[in-house]
Amino acid sequence: MLVYAAIVLSLAGIILTISHFLGGRHNERATAEPYEGGIISTGTARLRFSSQFYLIAMLFVIFDVETIFIVSWAIAFQELGWYGYFGALAFIVLLVVVLIYEWRNGALDFGPDGRKILQAYKKITFKEETRHEVVAE
Repeated sequence: MLVYAAIVLSLAGIILTISHFLGGRHNERATAEPYEGGIISTGTARLRFSSQFYLIAMLFVIFDVETIFIVSWAIAFQELGWYGYFGALAFIVLLVVVLIYEWRNGALDFGPDGRKILQAYKKITFKEETRHEVVAE
């Protein structure tokens, strides 16, 4: 074990030493910037994300893992028999229940509510119609 650790440490040291001597060196204006893409960065990288972003990310992870389980079940379908079928069915039913729960709580609403937009549009057009009627009189 000590020989293996010595080999690993010496190899890491050799690689770091070679890259230090052979690596490119330049000191330009954007070298100290976090991202050298030719664009001068403005503002801070500390952005606030909506909690809905994290909810959608968690849904992606959950249903990604679901895919792994269902593909594994499909591969072993012959060996599992009816016991595996009912287990997979219970798993899928549970995921459908979770999906319906998330849908009812608004986790899948990616934009503003269409009914609210329509109500606001109706209010604006109603105000303009009443204004035109008052001006015409």
